[in-house]
Amino acid sequence: MAASVLGLAGAAAIVVPSMSAGASTAELVVDYACTGGVAGTGSGVVNLRTKVTIPTTLNVGDPLNIGWDLNYKDVTRFGAPALLPNGGKIEVTGNVQLSGAWEGVLKPMGNVDQEAPLVKGSPLKLPEGISDFAHTDRVGVVKVTPRKLFVDFRPPASEIMVNDDDPGITYSADWDDHNDQLSQNNDYHLDLHRTTKAGAWASYTFTGTGVEYVAQKDQRAGPVDIFIDGVAGTPPRIDPSKNDDGTQVNDANKGGQTLWRFRGLPYGQHTITVTNVEDGKWGQLDAFRVITRELVNPPKEYRAECNLVSAPVSVNVNIGEGGTAPTSPGGSQSADPSDSGNPSGSPSTSPSATASGSTTPTPGNSSSPPTTGNGSTSTPTDSKLTSVVVLGSPTPTATTTITLPATTPTAAQVKVTPKGGAQTGEAPETSRASAALLIGSGGAMVIGGVFSGIVLLRRRAAHANDRSRTV
Repeated sequence: MAASVLGLAGAAAIVVPSMSAGASTAELVVDYACTGGVAGTGSGVVNLRTKVTIPTTLNVGDPLNIGWDLNYKDVTRFGAPALLPNGGKIEVTGNVQLSGAWEGVLKPMGNVDQEAPLVKGSPLKLPEGISDFAHTDRVGVVKVTPRKLFVDFRPPASEIMVNDDDPGITYSADWDDHNDQLSQNNDYHLDLHRTTKAGAWASYTFTGTGVEYVAQKDQRAGPVDIFIDGVAGTPPRIDPSKNDDGTQVNDANKGGQTLWRFRGLPYGQHTITVTNVEDGKWGQLDAFRVITRELVNPPKEYRAECNLVSAPVSVNVNIGEGGTAPTSPGGSQSADPSDSGNPSGSPSTSPSATASGSTTPTPGNSSSPPTTGNGSTSTPTDSKLTSVVVLGSPTPTATTTITLPATTPTAAQVKVTPKGGAQTGEAPETSRASAALLIGSGGAMVIGGVFSGIVLLRRRAAHANDRSRTV
C-alpha cells in the first residue's frame, strides 16, 4: 500500500522502501545529541545517528515491531564513569509514542557488556540496536513518533582489592612504606604502610556500595579512627591489638586481616579515612577492599539523555482485517508538532511528501483489477515509494509541498502476449485492413495457379497434334 511520511525541515532522512500490501516499512534516519551522565564523563556532548524501522501496513494480529539501529555519528563517545576493573554494561532505552487508534508508549531496549577493564573516561561501545513491539488487536491507524533516547551505565557486582601503594591513596606525613614482607605474614602483595605518629592519616576515594579496611593484627598496634565521607564510621574506632572481647592479642605481624567493614552505602563515590590515634603505637594500612553489590537499577547519575537534533517525525501504521487496511485521512503521515519547538504547538509551515490516491491493499499481482461482489472493480495497491529525504536546518522553514502520486489504474496495466508469442510485456498491434489484404493476396495466388495450369495443358495438346501430322 502506498504510504507517506512527513517531517519538518531538519536533519532527518526518511527512506521508504518499495511498498506492497502486507510488506511495507519506513526507515527514519534521525540524529541525537546526548548530554549528562556517561556523556559528561566521555566527550561532554555525544552525537548519535540512528535508524528507526517501522512497518506501515499490518493486519490485525500482526505485531507492531519497532527496530532502532544505533551508531556514533562522529568521534564523540560515552565514557566510563569510574575505575571499573571488571567492566560494566551500557543499557539504551528508547521512547516511542503511539497515538490514533490507541494511546501508549513503546520502550525499545538493548544492552551490551563492556568486557575490558575500564578507567574513568574509557570509551564505551553501544549495542547494535534496540527493539520493542505492540500487539495489534483491532483495525485502525496508529501514529508512531520516535522521541528521546536514554543511555544508562550499570556497574557489575564486584569486590576489588586496592593495595596500600595504589596511587589513588593519599597519605599525610610520617608514613613509611614497608615492602618485601615475609610471605608468612600474609600481607596483600607482601607490603604495607605504617606510622607511629598520632594524627597521621590515609585517605582513599572509591566508587561502590561498601568498603573494608585490611591490616595486621599485632600487639604493638594501636587504635585507629575511621571516617566515611567525613562522618565517623560504625564503629568509629578499632584497635588491632585487641580481640573482639577486648583482651590483648598475642599475635605479631598477622597480616591480611579485615579489621573493619561497612556495607549498605548508596552506590556512588565515597571517601574512607583512617587516622592513627596514639603516638608510639602502630597505625597500619595493608589494603582497602571496595564492594559493589548487584544493583536493581542503573545509577541515576550515570544516565545520559539524548534529544532529537531534527524535528520530530511520525509514521502512520495502517492496520487492516487480513487483506484490507484502513487509510488515514488523506493517506499521509505527518510531523508531530508537539515537540517542534514552536510555542504554539503547531509549525508555521509543514513541508511534506504525501502519497495521494489511497487504495485498498490487494495481495499479489494481477493483469486486471479484481472485482467485488457487485461487479465493480477495486484498485490495485502495489504502488511504490522509493525514497523521501527531508534535509535542512533544525529550524522549520518554508518548503514546497511535494506530491508523489500513487497510480490508480482502472484497467490492466500490463498486457501479456498469448501463449506462443514473445513475452515482451506488450501484445503486438493488429489491423483488420492487413488481414483482408492477406486473404485477397492468397486468393489471387490460387486463381493464378489454376490459370497457369490450363495454359500449360493447352500447349502440350498443340504440340502433340503437330507431331502426329509430321508422322
